[in-house]
Amino acid sequence: MAAAVTAALVCLGTAGCGAFGGDGDEDGKPHAKDGGGTSASSPGAGSEQGDDARGGEKPADKPLRGKVIVVDPGHNPHNRDQPGKISRRVDIGTGKKECDTTGTATNSGYAEADFTLDLAHRVRARLQEHGATVRLTHDGDEPYGPCVDERAEKGNQAQADAAISLHADGAPAGSRGFHVILPASVHEGAADTRDIVTPSRRFGTDLRDAFRTATGEQPANYLGDGNGLDTRGDLGGLNLSKVPKVFLECGNMRDPHDVANLTSAKWREKAAGGVTDGITAFLTAGKGKP
Repeated sequence: MAAAVTAALVCLGTAGCGAFGGDGDEDGKPHAKDGGGTSASSPGAGSEQGDDARGGEKPADKPLRGKVIVVDPGHNPHNRDQPGKISRRVDIGTGKKECDTTGTATNSGYAEADFTLDLAHRVRARLQEHGATVRLTHDGDEPYGPCVDERAEKGNQAQADAAISLHADGAPAGSRGFHVILPASVHEGAADTRDIVTPSRRFGTDLRDAFRTATGEQPANYLGDGNGLDTRGDLGGLNLSKVPKVFLECGNMRDPHDVANLTSAKWREKAAGGVTDGITAFLTAGKGKP
């Protein structure tokens, strides 16, 4: 899953990928949105680099060896050029929503989709150093999308040990901080999250803690009870997932404090470390696939 422009993916142009949807939400309602580099369907350069070809590493050097992780950059930088295609509705189990949105952007025009793609590349590099096989749902090389249902399916097809959709929110200025969106227990139509709810909550909790430690940022001050976790049953990217999955809203693209972080390459590197640490904590605890 605010105000409008282009996004993430994940969810990497419409504003508000997160708790304030508006122009970035899946459906334009207040709250987060769906989103999604290297493609999970077409690996591309380095998309599935996992094990280091060099020998001699100790297991601790490659804690994610043998793990498959799907990273979904919210939205797509090209979504803004395909309004008709991204607005077509797709089945998310509990109903229908737009294929994708443009995502949000800062007031100066830095798009969520550009942010999420950059962050996804940084996360991929770090995860590969940990020995993981990493697949992106897209690498900004598709004309639009993928649609939210396709993003979920890429994680399913990869039989991922974990999947994460990267976003940034489009809430009003003064609303600060990050939050993790967890799948609700949904059993309707094509959606059945019952098997992934518990592992996804563990994943989300580990991710929240690691992201806070790595970035020094606090959980969102405008959402729920301030614990940084939000449960949603209206996002196709979560509803249709068969593997543990969460959304990460890294900050608010309309708040000056958060914007200073999101537009900083140095901070994005810290954020990538936090995402990697969260995924590693979850998977090395032996709590990957349900």
